[in-house]
Amino acid sequence: MTIASLIATPSELTDNASSKTAIVLMTRIRLARNLAGQPFPGWARPAQRAQILETCRGALAATTPMKRSLSVAVNELTDLEKQILVERHLISRELSGSPQGSGVVISRDQTFSVMVNEEDHLRIQVLRAGFQLKKAWNTINDLDTALEERLDFSFSPTLGYLTACPSNLGTGMRGSAMMHLPALVIAGQMEKVVRAVNQLGMVVRGLFGEGSDASGSIFQISNQTTLGETEEEIIKRLGNVLQSIVEHELNARAKLLEADSGKVFDKIGRAYGILQNGHLLSSGEAMNLLSLIRLGVDLGVFSDAYRSVIDRLFIEAQPGHLQHAQNAAIEPLQRDLLRAARLRAEFTGMVRPDFTFAANRKN
Repeated sequence: MTIASLIATPSELTDNASSKTAIVLMTRIRLARNLAGQPFPGWARPAQRAQILETCRGALAATTPMKRSLSVAVNELTDLEKQILVERHLISRELSGSPQGSGVVISRDQTFSVMVNEEDHLRIQVLRAGFQLKKAWNTINDLDTALEERLDFSFSPTLGYLTACPSNLGTGMRGSAMMHLPALVIAGQMEKVVRAVNQLGMVVRGLFGEGSDASGSIFQISNQTTLGETEEEIIKRLGNVLQSIVEHELNARAKLLEADSGKVFDKIGRAYGILQNGHLLSSGEAMNLLSLIRLGVDLGVFSDAYRSVIDRLFIEAQPGHLQHAQNAAIEPLQRDLLRAARLRAEFTGMVRPDFTFAANRKN
């Protein structure tokens, strides 16, 4: 498989046929693993990094989920290709800037992505559309077991899997969900939710992880503790927290409809008008407008059929995907013009919003 063919193939998050849910856009589980007897990537010499990369790529190629996958070194990718992989959540921003000796192996359906020589020798992750924590865990556990038959992982009976950062010791597992929480944002309750989540040992980040903003009212919530609990315990605790956040978002939507439906409908209506008629849209503004349309879908203002369209556009309206569609590097202003034109084309035929059903829900 080539990088060109992978980019041309719909991913778990951009395929309209994927299962979609109202609030949880994506579930991800990531495992950090390191090879016994080898220095962590940050301490390894170039020759050691290169050897670790080849060893890991060979082991991955022998597993069932990763057969006929894309296996490529980071320095073989163009800047635009790396940006697209970041936008699809298949590699981290840190890996995209890694020195020689780093790589990634991505399954054909883009549900599995394994980064080699990022912070750890292996960062194994699985992506699933919707709220599928248990299914994601079972899937990644099978791949981890298959790799453990081929690679000697660094493990301590007392500390668990040894990792470059002490915060990943133990299971080395981070479970997360990408959640669409516009009502909590509109109601000004997100800060309270973040504090509560932090007290429960979870962390809240933006759309593209640590250091990124939550454009489109999209947040990533993940466990912070990996030591002292089993994977199943972490999954259960994280699932309970995520379900609680879902309920808070649903309650916030109900209260907004009851107390200030005019304000909500105005925001959705304005977003609809701008997306149909705007000629200059930044990435952040486009994300926020699409977020309001998705909220409109969830409230019954628009047909459910548009939910998967919006989820696809969340990714395809990003700078890398826009430039790839034009097969050229484009300056920011031109990207904003192109983004607006692309969204106008998507929304021109969209049925006008019907606020009647949503208005009746508050009664």
